[in-house]
Amino acid sequence: MTAVAKTKTDFPLLRSDAGGIATLTLNRPAQRNALARDLMSALEQELDALARDPSVRVVVIAANGPAFCAGHDLKEMRANPGREFQEALFRQCSRLMLAITRLPQPVIARVHGPAFAAGCQLVATCDMAVTAASATFSTPGVHIGLFCSTPMVALSRAVPRKAAMEMLLTGESVDAARAYEIGLVTRVVPADALDQTIAGLARILLAKSPRVLKIGKEAFYRQIEMGLADAYDYASQVATENMMLRDAGEGIDAFIAKRPPRWPDP
Repeated sequence: MTAVAKTKTDFPLLRSDAGGIATLTLNRPAQRNALARDLMSALEQELDALARDPSVRVVVIAANGPAFCAGHDLKEMRANPGREFQEALFRQCSRLMLAITRLPQPVIARVHGPAFAAGCQLVATCDMAVTAASATFSTPGVHIGLFCSTPMVALSRAVPRKAAMEMLLTGESVDAARAYEIGLVTRVVPADALDQTIAGLARILLAKSPRVLKIGKEAFYRQIEMGLADAYDYASQVATENMMLRDAGEGIDAFIAKRPPRWPDP
């Protein structure tokens, strides 16, 4: 049997690495990058590898085609209507989103087009999101009798309650300006400035101690679920441990000496 060579169009996810930045590109353009199980599995696999790769300092999630991500693959869901498949699908999606928040590296969403339902959830889950001014965002499940329950988890933690409820209950799209206003995205730029803006943001992150960014990201997501007093107790412990690191000593000494810091290897 003759082996058939695969091209990049055969893979639901592409990865490219350059200068400490890993870019994961959703690659189901004909399906508007819907999160079918094979795509989510590929994302989980790459995130697991990235978590163990100290050479990667920043992760960017991008997409090919006209949309960033249209949400779950509805055709796949209807082709497998049984409870077992549906439960496994939503568990996998939740596991994927948790993997992003637990990844040691900062994750930036590069949003060039529509991000709907679980696609909006993906944007809300990333640590930062840079979006083209033409992009739109929505949780439109109510239009088809399926409330966006799992996207709600990420959305309600990223934006104010009433803004989240308006999106969830109406299913209507918001433009990039409104997404920025409510805190769903961090920067809005012209489409042709997306890569330049993300590169500049990545350079800022690359100049920081990767060990300290890892500590800070983990602490952020842990404390935000705590009560105020518990959050302060926990943050005080984190700050103390941070001060014991060589990174803190080097950073403070560099600041006093008015020189760039030379971070220890992670």
